[in-house]
Amino acid sequence: MMSLRFASVAAFALMVLGIVWMGATGQIVGRSVPIIAVQAGAVLLMIWARIAFGRRSFHAAANPTAGGLVTTGPYAFIRHPIYAAALYFVWAAAADYRTLPAVGGAVLVSVGAAARMYSEERLLLGMYPDYAAYSARTARVVPFLV
Repeated sequence: MMSLRFASVAAFALMVLGIVWMGATGQIVGRSVPIIAVQAGAVLLMIWARIAFGRRSFHAAANPTAGGLVTTGPYAFIRHPIYAAALYFVWAAAADYRTLPAVGGAVLVSVGAAARMYSEERLLLGMYPDYAAYSARTARVVPFLV
């Protein structure tokens, strides 16, 4: 369990590094209306997920919180809507800029998010037995697909 938490911290650091890299190179916010619309949608998804998650705190290390499994709001369709929102946001920027820094940053965020989701899912399976059934009926990142 400790190795999963350590892996989740390292994964979170990769996500932050990718976002900071994209921001430092000025390639994080889209330049066209369609890209900005996707990014605005991603921000709204993140806010909706945070509201649905409730007063539970965020931890740098994967740390399932007490209070039951959240399956309402965007969690009814996506197991990881906050990570999904981050991925939608950075990949929209990468698609807009199409440069090595933008794509590289998005790849870092993606690798970090994938590792983080894996760690959290393993911990959630141990804490909430009904997580297996929930994960069978909801997509990880893209509703009804992935």
